[in-house]
Amino acid sequence: MGALAASGIVSCPLCEGSGGRLVYETTRFRVIHASEAGFPAFYRLIWREHVREFSELSKDNRILCMEAATVIEQAMRELLSPTKINLATLGNVVPHLHWHVIARFDWDSHFPSPVWAAAQRERAPQREAEVAAKLPALESRIIERLRSS
Repeated sequence: MGALAASGIVSCPLCEGSGGRLVYETTRFRVIHASEAGFPAFYRLIWREHVREFSELSKDNRILCMEAATVIEQAMRELLSPTKINLATLGNVVPHLHWHVIARFDWDSHFPSPVWAAAQRERAPQREAEVAAKLPALESRIIERLRSS
């Protein structure tokens, strides 16, 4: 019986698929770019093993996971200069450990509310495109730093 079946979960989209465009992966986690309209710098750090909660990881794996999330956040801050970084693990809909790492801007359609809340204003396509244009450099920096950590 596999870990997924043993956990009582019949199916899991993060076990069965990439969860988005793959940016980087190791034997423990992968980093993907999530295609979320209006939020061009929306990434997920997905733990490879199917666990529901962060506290299920060993101490060493908790450190590894948070260091990887920190690398993503720092690279975003350096290259995108967002107003804020949202770092969250919810798992209410998909109970597989994953962190959302989202660069937020005071001009984005939902700011200061969460990305899942109602929009506060119209989207800013030109500004979104400017951020999207920086993603290749951002992802190169993330990959470089994760490889060296």
